[in-house]
Amino acid sequence: MDTHRAERVSEALREELGELIAYELTDPRIGDATVTEVLVSPDMRHAQVRLHLDSNADQQEETIRALDGARHFLRRQLAERLNLFRVPELHFEADLKTSGKDRMEYLLKRVRRGRPRGEEPTPS
Repeated sequence: MDTHRAERVSEALREELGELIAYELTDPRIGDATVTEVLVSPDMRHAQVRLHLDSNADQQEETIRALDGARHFLRRQLAERLNLFRVPELHFEADLKTSGKDRMEYLLKRVRRGRPRGEEPTPS
C-alpha cells in the first residue's frame, strides 16, 4: 500500500477515534484517554491505537479493557463516518513514551508535520 495513503488513513482514524472516545462513549471505566497515534498494518486489516492515559496502572488496564469491549461499536461508527473499503480491527495499548514534556514535543512535532510544505506561517 502507498505510504502516503497509510498516513492519511492513520490520521483519519486517529481524529475520529479521538472524537468517539472523548464524546460518544459513556462508559465510566474510560478515564481521560487521548488517542496519540494510530498505526495501520500494510494490508489495512489491523490498527494499533496508542492512548495517553492520565491515571495509575490499574485504571489504565481498566480503560484498555473497557475500550476493548467497545471495539465493535467503535468500528461500526468508523465505518459510518469514513469511506474505507475495510475498517481495520482495533488493538488498544497505552502509549508510554508520551508523558509530560515528551508529550508536548510530540504534539508540536505533529502540528509542524501537518503544515503543508512551502507554506510560511502567517504573522499575527
